[in-house]
Order: sequence, then structure tokens, then C-alpha cells
Amino acid sequence: MPVHVLAIDLGAESGRVMRVSYDGQRLDQSEIHRFPNIAVQVCDTLYWDVLRLWHEITQAIAQAADGIASIGVDSWGVDFALLDRTGCLLANPVHYRDRRTDGMMEWVFERVPRRTVFERTGIQFMALNSLFQMASLVRSNSPLLEQATLYLTFPDLFNHWLTGSRVCEFTHVTTTQMFNPRTRTWDYATMEAVGIPTGIFPEIVQPGTPLGTYQGIPVTAVTSHDTASAVVAVPASQPNYAYLSSGTWSLLGLELDAPVINEASYRANVTNEGGYGGKYRFLKNVVGLWIAQQCRAAWRHARTEYSYDDLTRLAAEAEPFRSLIDPDAPVFLPPGDDMPERVQEYCRQTGQPVPETPGQIVRAIYESLALKYRHALDQLVSIAQRPVDVVHVIGGGARNTLLCQMTADSTGRDVIAGPYEATALGNAIVQLIALGELTGVDEARQVVRRSVEMRHYRPQQRAVWDEVYERYHEIVVAQDSAE
Repeated sequence: MPVHVLAIDLGAESGRVMRVSYDGQRLDQSEIHRFPNIAVQVCDTLYWDVLRLWHEITQAIAQAADGIASIGVDSWGVDFALLDRTGCLLANPVHYRDRRTDGMMEWVFERVPRRTVFERTGIQFMALNSLFQMASLVRSNSPLLEQATLYLTFPDLFNHWLTGSRVCEFTHVTTTQMFNPRTRTWDYATMEAVGIPTGIFPEIVQPGTPLGTYQGIPVTAVTSHDTASAVVAVPASQPNYAYLSSGTWSLLGLELDAPVINEASYRANVTNEGGYGGKYRFLKNVVGLWIAQQCRAAWRHARTEYSYDDLTRLAAEAEPFRSLIDPDAPVFLPPGDDMPERVQEYCRQTGQPVPETPGQIVRAIYESLALKYRHALDQLVSIAQRPVDVVHVIGGGARNTLLCQMTADSTGRDVIAGPYEATALGNAIVQLIALGELTGVDEARQVVRRSVEMRHYRPQQRAVWDEVYERYHEIVVAQDSAE
């Protein structure tokens, strides 16, 4: 008889609850419920609508509860909740794109040198990291810190509501920049120096740990950072591969046995995040389809509706290599209906032709992403001293045939796209391993290869892309170095 598990996958744009079945040979996924994840602005603060997400989750579980052997929750990284002594939520979790972290990196580095923070954590510096979110509460003398008795990562908040558990899962904790991979616990030294109360941080557990039950159904701590779950489902058949988890964010990396924390990784501003079985995801966070998503929303608000397929078609029809941007430029981080204008202004300020049409704008975004992938992959390969022959593109962006081909062209490597719902699949795989239905990740990846559709892209027009990369290097990488 097939075994059925429920994978609750919360993304920054939408959430989904998937029923994943395993019959001993193949995995089969069916969508139980999909729902939007819409941030809420209240006064000057951007929040996650966490109670709405809880409602959607419980409704989906009620629909699919019959015959379910386990439940697992994953989400994006860095965000968290603070609870009081009675276990109640003190405030809605704040969105990582909120402006409260403006200037916080510099404030923290006045107390702990930047190099020391990296040496202790091995994490890429981004203003949205949990360390800087928590530091903003310290700097503002927030009363939340006086009242809080428990810190929970975002998925562990839902695990707490499902089971009463009061722990944090390893892979999600490693995204916070408050975890020390050398000591394998919270980075108490940095927290204390910054003024963050260390007593609120709970035990860290590994993926596969049973957490309790919800209405009689076991709940398992999965690889609760969504990229960690997605990497579990990479259908790799040989060791020399890179993964590209493509969605709102693009996470490009290698799976290693240990973190790489040295001068080269510090200078490249790459990151070491936890994976299943104590592995580390040595990767670079790149702003992914976020810019295109925000442009689409802006055009919708202006009463012009485009599907993602429409935008990809318009981009394919637009002139190639007309304009390039740095997807990671700070100007593109905040949300807003002026995203198309920001792309245009970036091109104007860098002396390039200004993209005018939606097709030109989206083409600039896609080509720039593909070029940024090449830059990031070259860094990772050089620092880790590990060759890469193929790039596995997983997640929603694997459906974007134009971007996948551009990625193959830019990196000069074969691209294998799929599975599309990699995060939910990896979430389910960890549950199935915990249940004893799969022996480990190696067997699971064989099963994934039998179970999902994959598409193969080979590099084309390599000389043209090499030439464009030189131009990209001058416009973008030189600017990065100056910063």
C-alpha cells in the first residue's frame, strides 16, 4: 500500500500543501491547496499575515487528513517569531523586506567586526538576515525583547502551533547568521556582544526529528528551510553538479560535507547553510524572479495583465543583450509598483539603452540573471576547488524555458530542469526517510529520477555569451567590487 505524507511548503509569494505518495518505486504528488501569501503594511512596518497562513494550513490538513502518515512544514529563511511566557505570539512576524534593517549591518559591525561575524557563522552578508533583524529590536529598545521568552524560526512557529514543540530545526537556523557551524549551536558570543538576549533561543534539532502530533497525525521536523528541502530532491546522478533553486530567490550552490569558511569565501560573500544529514549548502543567494514578479504586479495594477508565459514570450521576442542590470543591487530589494522604473533608471545611470517595453525589461532581467549565475558559479567552483559539469535547475523557475536555456548558454554547462515542486518533494522525502520508507538521500534521488519530468538544455552561442559577459563584468562586477 502507498504511504502518504503531507508537505506544507510556504513560499514568499504563495503557499502550497501537497500530498505526496510513495508506492515503493515512484513518488506521486497531488496539490491539496494553494493560497497566496500576501504581506501586510501597517503604518511603517511590513508584516507577514501569519494568522491567515495558519488558517490556510489547518484547512488543508482537514481536507487531506485521511490516511496521512506524517506532516512536515518548510518556508523561506531568516524570518522568525517571538513568543511570551504563556506561549502566545507577541506580534506578527515582520517581513524580511521591511526597512527596519536599514543601516543595521554597520551598527552590528561596530560591536563585532564583520570578519569575525563571518568567521563565526560562514553566512553571506545580507541586511535581511535574522541577526540584523534582531539587532534592530535591540537598537530600538523594543519592548518585545523584554517580554519574549522564546524565539522560533518561521516554520517552527507552525510546528509549535501544530504540536506544542519548542525547538528550532537545524537547516533553517543556519540561515539566521546566528549559528556557529564550528560549535554546532547558536552563536552566543555575537548575540551577547550585540545585546540580543540569548536565553530565548531553544534547542536545535536535526531534520527527521519527531515533534509530536496534530489531531493524531505525527509531525516531523523536515529540512525546514525551503532550499534545503529542494536540494534533497535534486535528481543528481553524478557528483560534479551544482543546483539552482529558482523562484523568488535564486540559490545557486554545491552540496559539501563541511562549510568553507576562509578568506576567499569571505571576500566572495558566499554562504554555508545546513543541509540534510549534516551536509552544507555552499551557495550564493541571488535575487531571482523577484524583480520580474514585481514588474508583473506593477503592470497588473496599471490594468495590464500578463501571465508569466506572456512575459517570457515577449522577452524572447525582444532584442538580445540590449540592457543589463545587477539583480542584487539594493535598489531592487524593496517591493513596489515602481519596479519597472527602477530597472529603467539603473540602465540610464549605467549609460545603457533604457528598456521601454515589458518585453525589453523582462529580457534585461532574465539575461542579467543568467550572467549573474555564471559569475556566482565561477566563484563557488574556484573557492571549493570542485568541478561542475551540470547545473540542476529546480523549483518554479525550472518551468521557464527561456531562462533555463540562457543559464546553459551563460554558464557553458548542461542544464537539467526539474522537478518543479522540488521543495515539497524534498520535504516529503525527509518524512519518508524518518518513517523508514526510504533508506536515505541517495535512494530518494534515484526515486525522484523515476518519478518526475526533466528537461535537458545544452549550451548554445557560447562565444556571444562570453563577449556579453565581459560587458556585464564591466558594468556590474566592477560596481560590486567598488562597494
